[in-house]
Formats: sequence, C-alpha cells, structure tokens
Amino acid sequence: MPDGFINPPTSAATGVVAAGALAVSLRGARRELDERTAPLAGLVAAFIFAVQMLNFPVAAGTSGHLLGGALAAILVGPFTGVLCVSVVLLMQGVLFADGGLTALGVNITDMAIVTTVVAYAVFRGLVKVLPRRRRSVTVASFAAALVSVPAAAVAFTLVYALGGTTDVAIGKVATAMIGVHVLIGVGEAVITALTVGAVIAVRPDLVHGARGLEQRLKLRVGGELVDVPAAAPAPAPAAARSHRKLWITGLVASLVLAGFVSFYASASPDGLEKVAHDQGMDKKEQRHASAGSPLAGYGVEDVSDARLSGGLAGVIGVGATVVAGSTVFYVVRRRRTAAPGSSTAGAA
Repeated sequence: MPDGFINPPTSAATGVVAAGALAVSLRGARRELDERTAPLAGLVAAFIFAVQMLNFPVAAGTSGHLLGGALAAILVGPFTGVLCVSVVLLMQGVLFADGGLTALGVNITDMAIVTTVVAYAVFRGLVKVLPRRRRSVTVASFAAALVSVPAAAVAFTLVYALGGTTDVAIGKVATAMIGVHVLIGVGEAVITALTVGAVIAVRPDLVHGARGLEQRLKLRVGGELVDVPAAAPAPAPAAARSHRKLWITGLVASLVLAGFVSFYASASPDGLEKVAHDQGMDKKEQRHASAGSPLAGYGVEDVSDARLSGGLAGVIGVGATVVAGSTVFYVVRRRRTAAPGSSTAGAA
C-alpha cells in the first residue's frame, strides 16, 4: 500500500499495533531460533523478497505475488516469520520506493502479522488432525497459505473502512479485494507448498512446522510394542556441511529468481493496485518519500537496459535483505544465548 490511502490517525494506530507485534515477535523469536535456524531465517527473508518480484497473472489485467507470511511461519516459526516479512517490507519501502513509509505500519500489520498469524493457526489446526507424516505438512502448508491471502484482503478492507481517504463504498472494496485475492491465494498456496516440500525433502529438521510430527517406528518384542531406537545424529561436520549446502542453494535460487526470472514476471498491476484504480481508491496517493532512490521501481538508475537494470536491482535487493535479516536474527539469537538461565550463560 502506498502513502495516501489511509489517513494519518489510522496509519499511526496501525504503526503502534505493528510496533507492539514486532516487540512481541522479537521476544518470541528468541525461543524459535537456534544456531541452525538463525541463518535460515535470513535466507527465508531474502527468498520472500525474490519471489515477491515474480508477479503471476490471476485474471484479465491483474497479477498477484507471494505475501510470504505462511511460508515464513511454517519454515522458521510464527514469531520469526513476522520479522522475516517485516524485514522484506522495510527493504522494499526504503530502497525500492515500494510501499509507503507512512503506510509501513499498515503494511506490516496486514502482510506480516495477519498472514502469519492466520496461516500458522490454520496450519497447526490441520497438522493435529492429519496423519503425522511429512506429506501432511505440505498439505497443511497449502491450505494455510490459501486462507492467509484473502484474510489479508479482509484486514485491509477493515482498515480502509476505518481510515480510507476516499469515499468508496466498502462493500465494493470488500467484494473486489476478497475476490481477486482468493485467486492470488491459489498461487501463494502452490509456491508455499512446493517450497516447504522441497526443504522437508532435504532437511526436515530445519522446518519449524515439521518438528515432532514423525511417529516413532515400533517393533513387537515378546508380544509388546517397543520404540525402535532413534538413529544417531549426523556428526557435527557433516551436519554443518548439509546446512551450508542448503543455505547456498537457497541463496543462489533467490539470486536467480530476482536477477533473471523476474524479468519475465507479469507486468499487470497486482490485486491491490487493480482494485484501487478501478474503485478510485488511488485518487489521493502520495509521492513516495524514497522516489529519488537509485533503486526506485526495481531498476538501477542510469542503467538503460531494462533487463540488466531490473536484474541488478533484484540481486542488490536479495543481498541487502539477506544481510539485514541475518543481522537481525543473529542479534536475536545472541540475546537468547546471553540471557540469564540460558545454557550458554550457565556454562559460562
């Protein structure tokens, strides 16, 4: 959402909500992150940034893109997921003039908090009733992502009803927003399920939503069922190599998506842009404070070749996001290990 869609009082109120949620998420992320998952969280933020550049067509003249709340929550946990999407939104707003700075609170509340909370609630509800198998995690991921996108559309409609700057019938806004975002949710669900399934296939231990879902094998001994002894964990060097390989693969994939594949993304306006134009909600849109950024509009200033300009911007964005995200999660992880009562502090 750009600046000017929502009036200052409502923008300020959502900013307070977003700040409070981020504070809670920072505390919650300390419990979710460890030495293995903290680097993955920075990568998840960069991957979401990259995939958000890949707009896909959903209807005539309309496109959609990943929101990422469901994907982040399932891979690294709901608290960390809120932080991942928030880092992406901050990078987009500051570097690329994408999403208003005065609207940052609205965008974080809608795209980071609502999607993550709704998706993780649906996901946890489904994995409790589905068979305790990896495939169930993928199925639950699909459903959670599918629901999270129209939920964000509903949240936007409520915020616009409270503080919209144009006189538009809220019923029309709701119908248009929810309708198009149900279609976008299908794309979100496919991307989320494929990504979660791919990570589970190689490192299920790193997927937050898959923890504790595998049932222990049992053998019948003397007429009684007993648990099969768990396999010994991989040696530390081997585990470190596996983790490093996943991280490098994910980073390369993000760079390729943002730097090359993004050139072939749909040029049609996304769901919100299309609805805003059709319903006249964009009449009071304001010029972005970062409109003069050399990366504004996902292109590099003074680079005339569109393909090269967009590709370089995407690569820079992925790099900036992975650095910013990794720094945040490293600090959060360090605060956990330094906290009184932690294993590291106790050993010291």
